[in-house]
Amino acid sequence: MESQSQTSILVFLIFFIMVISVCGTGTGSNVTGVTYDRRSLIVNGQRQLFFSGSIHYPRSTPEMWPDLVKNAKKGGLNVIQTYVFWNAHEPRHRQYNFEGRYDLVRFVKLIQEHNMYATLRIGPFIQAEWNHGGLPYWLREVPNITFRTDNEPFKYYMKRFATKIVQMMKKEKLFASQGGPIILSQVENEYTTVAPVFREAGTRYIQWAAKMALSLKTGVPWILCKQEDAPGSVIPTCNGLNCGDTYNGPKGGKKPFLWTENWTARFRVFGDAPSQRPVHDLAFSVARFFSKGGTLANYYMYHGGTNFGRTGASFVLTQYYDEAPLDEYGLRREPNWGHLRYLHYALRLCRNELLRGSSSVQNLGENLEARIYEIKENNTCVAFLANLNIKIDATVNFRGFNYFLQRHSISILPDCKSVVFNTRRVFAQQSARSYHTANETYINNKWQMYQESVPNFERTSLHTNELLELYNMTKDTTDYVWYTTRFTLEGEEWAVLHISSLGHALHAFVNGIYIGTGHGSKMQKMFEFEKTIQLTPGINHISLLGLMVGLPDSGGYLERRSAGIHKISIRGLDSGAVMDLSSNGWGYEVGLFGEKKGIFTDNGGNYVKWTRAKSRIPITWYKRYFDAPQENDPVALDLSAMGKGLAWVNGECIGRYWVSYLSPLGEPSQSLYHVPRALLKPKANLLVLFEEHDGNPQNIRITTVDRNNICTFVSGQRNPMIKDAKPKALLTCPDEMVVEEIVFASFGNPGGLCGNFTIGSCHAPDAKIIAEQLCSGKSFCKLPVSAKAYGADASCPGMTGTVAVQAKCSKIINL
Repeated sequence: MESQSQTSILVFLIFFIMVISVCGTGTGSNVTGVTYDRRSLIVNGQRQLFFSGSIHYPRSTPEMWPDLVKNAKKGGLNVIQTYVFWNAHEPRHRQYNFEGRYDLVRFVKLIQEHNMYATLRIGPFIQAEWNHGGLPYWLREVPNITFRTDNEPFKYYMKRFATKIVQMMKKEKLFASQGGPIILSQVENEYTTVAPVFREAGTRYIQWAAKMALSLKTGVPWILCKQEDAPGSVIPTCNGLNCGDTYNGPKGGKKPFLWTENWTARFRVFGDAPSQRPVHDLAFSVARFFSKGGTLANYYMYHGGTNFGRTGASFVLTQYYDEAPLDEYGLRREPNWGHLRYLHYALRLCRNELLRGSSSVQNLGENLEARIYEIKENNTCVAFLANLNIKIDATVNFRGFNYFLQRHSISILPDCKSVVFNTRRVFAQQSARSYHTANETYINNKWQMYQESVPNFERTSLHTNELLELYNMTKDTTDYVWYTTRFTLEGEEWAVLHISSLGHALHAFVNGIYIGTGHGSKMQKMFEFEKTIQLTPGINHISLLGLMVGLPDSGGYLERRSAGIHKISIRGLDSGAVMDLSSNGWGYEVGLFGEKKGIFTDNGGNYVKWTRAKSRIPITWYKRYFDAPQENDPVALDLSAMGKGLAWVNGECIGRYWVSYLSPLGEPSQSLYHVPRALLKPKANLLVLFEEHDGNPQNIRITTVDRNNICTFVSGQRNPMIKDAKPKALLTCPDEMVVEEIVFASFGNPGGLCGNFTIGSCHAPDAKIIAEQLCSGKSFCKLPVSAKAYGADASCPGMTGTVAVQAKCSKIINL
């Protein structure tokens, strides 16, 4: 019996839960800090349900943090989860950095200021699609070291860093045992993926890691994710898409059911096509998890952010988990943000029974069930009605009433009677992200260039007989290394240059002339490069700009990985011989001249002579100045006209771009690159790009980003077997904005998506007028969902009783 529409009930829930959400269910204990049993985590004597989201402090700016945390809390979260990034904090041995984006203490204190909890995943191996999995490069050069196994050098440095982080948190009283927000800490990360590699040594290592963590005495539990046999009091947790069905919980029945990573999308790499996880599937997984006894579920990611600089792992996009509820710019992605918000509120209504009630399961038919939690002495009950069939809708009878369950959905009944939420019925509004070319793109759009010199053997600083490995030369200080060699021919010849590389990419020059580019991929880093070349009499020079696109972040023996050119030959010579140049004698230059001189800064730019820019010039630096776009919307660079390289704004690297690497759909994986407002001055911002092989900077656009186009798409069709009140369609503008224009409105059988709706055959002509009357000039409005309200023909063939409205919001102007 859906006695009220979800939308009506949820409007009430928003206000009700905001009042009670900080309260917990008491255990009668005076314990401070964090304890646990099989039922739940217990914080300061209170049982709670924990809705958590991952927000990584280095992947945004400190100026963005307050809004990110605020929007997470408004979305119904009470926990923020983050990794700790060792190689960001200790890039060189015993040289620490906890400033700016790496100010961990500031970030955790901000979480506390918003009355939220924190989970600190110290690792210090984290993976996270982060360069080298968070391990500093210098660790590779420690004698006799093997990462993540029973190896004394690795254990020494791992313990030293973990101890430093714990001591920092203790000094600031940030653990819950000290009155702070940190309720959980994590050691290591997903060790089961490498445990088979190390066998018994791996088992000894994970036992040591757990004991080491416990010896730090934080006063809060430690966790090990994806570790079924977590030692001692350490809690094992699940990572995955559907931990409610794929994870049976910790062994022994004494530890709570925790979900550390529920993937809101999948991370993407250069060459990937876009991908999204439907929010109804995400909501189903969370409802399922809590219906089966879960106590903490974490969205990975809730805000992904940006891999600034060179921080992304091998081939990982600069944009990270942009499909999360808060997108790369920190804007709410609807309906994801709103639908999950309603879910959290609905689950909180069930909190007492979930945490204190007795549970039972009732079979309602094939792939149909009810999970029930009751407190009999209070005569209270909650139920989760689940349709586990992924293809077929169903109607079930539960306690004398019929309930319609769409395929693969769960209905939540906080009183075992009224449905307040169904995971598949998405009533939250939608939003369309818009990019607007700023006028500042065209003002003084004057580009200058400086082309790197192509070195030959004599002009390099390091010489060897053999080819050297790339990672070992760069030491993670640059993406670039020049490989150079030379050989002599008696006459002019056409031949084939053949190169075998372990990754990741190269740009080839013969006698100073660019001849082509080759690269691998995330899945297959090795590649072959072959090109027909013209050789001249006398000395011929081969110059190869070898490059990496991030260090690997996972797997066993990470310290032994290698990259770079490892075989090279000249084939098809007139003599018929193959000239093997692999041991011909090689010269190397690590890094670019422009990098070493810092020409991406105002002062460094004085080291070189800049000239008027030309397009399509390889290994070239480009620069211009621009003013910050007006207003406060996020800013992005549209680099669709470029190829591959790095970009800097006012000396800060905003990340790698690789527009020329197309996905299977024939489009770049990423063409828009975030420029945080915190990096910008009002006037004369320096933009510098190093373009590796092909680009036209004149066509770079400076854009502003918003989600001011909001939409609702709600069907009024109801199952006649169900007593259900009329649904409502809701629209809410972003803060301090009102509806300026109704862009589209239709009632009948409209189609399409937000930003691209289409009118159907049963369109009601007055729909737009009615929407304008109800919504124009308002920050919030309700729209009816009935044929009568719009004067529509309810008997029209194909009528679905659906309302679709797109509204444009704008700032409130105070006169």
